[in-house]
Amino acid sequence: MAPSAVFMEPDNLLTPKEKNKLRKPVVEKMRRDRINSSIEQLKLLLEKEFQRHQPNSKLEKADVLEMTVSYLKQQSQLQMKRSFHKSSQFDFREGYSRCLQEAFRFLSLHKVRTETQTKLLSHFQK
Repeated sequence: MAPSAVFMEPDNLLTPKEKNKLRKPVVEKMRRDRINSSIEQLKLLLEKEFQRHQPNSKLEKADVLEMTVSYLKQQSQLQMKRSFHKSSQFDFREGYSRCLQEAFRFLSLHKVRTETQTKLLSHFQK
């Protein structure tokens, strides 16, 4: 029984500095494994995009990261263009709606012939 106690005790005999020295390679390997796993996930997520740019080539980790950054920048720019376009359309519609409300108010305040009023409203709604 004494030999098994000896195997369990060396951990207690080590100084904190020695424990860190033993633990460091394990922690570093876990860190590298996480990085590699994430790069592999990126590769799978953007596989079609990679094939479009570099078909039939084995991508290195750096290639995967560079292409991912490029793809994300491109998507970000597209998103900004879409939101600007939507914003412009919204602003135009909002402005047109306000203008139409002002025209209605103006026509209701002033005695304009009904035929003219109808023609104007019909025109605005087109």
